[in-house]
Amino acid sequence: MRLAGRVFKVSKYWAIEVPILGVVTQGHTKKEAYEMIADAIESLVNKKGFKVEVFPGKGHYFELGSPDLSTLTAFLLRRQRMKQGLTLVEVSKRLGAKSHNTYARYEQGKSIPSIEKFSKLLSALSPDNDFVLVESQSN
Repeated sequence: MRLAGRVFKVSKYWAIEVPILGVVTQGHTKKEAYEMIADAIESLVNKKGFKVEVFPGKGHYFELGSPDLSTLTAFLLRRQRMKQGLTLVEVSKRLGAKSHNTYARYEQGKSIPSIEKFSKLLSALSPDNDFVLVESQSN
């Protein structure tokens, strides 16, 4: 799984963002911006050994991913919940779960959701948004 981002020139800096994560930073060069976004996400995840790889694309487009899919998925879910201002209990209620621990296991990376479950989780977190999967070429 890779997450889409965009990098663009703003004055003398290169701004870079991964919208689904709500992470934004900048660099003096495009290369530095890629390094900064990886560092920002790795710092926010704050898990020993977690690494992000950036895949530059064409124009403003780039992707990032990680060999540690469970941690990346957990971080994405946590960031979406935080962006919406929801508690674990509120998300669990939206999912119809009896215990918030069921949902919390996904945010902790203890469980990796199937694609169907992932879709339900994202819908519960952000019911007014659609999430689009885009096919890209492997590097």
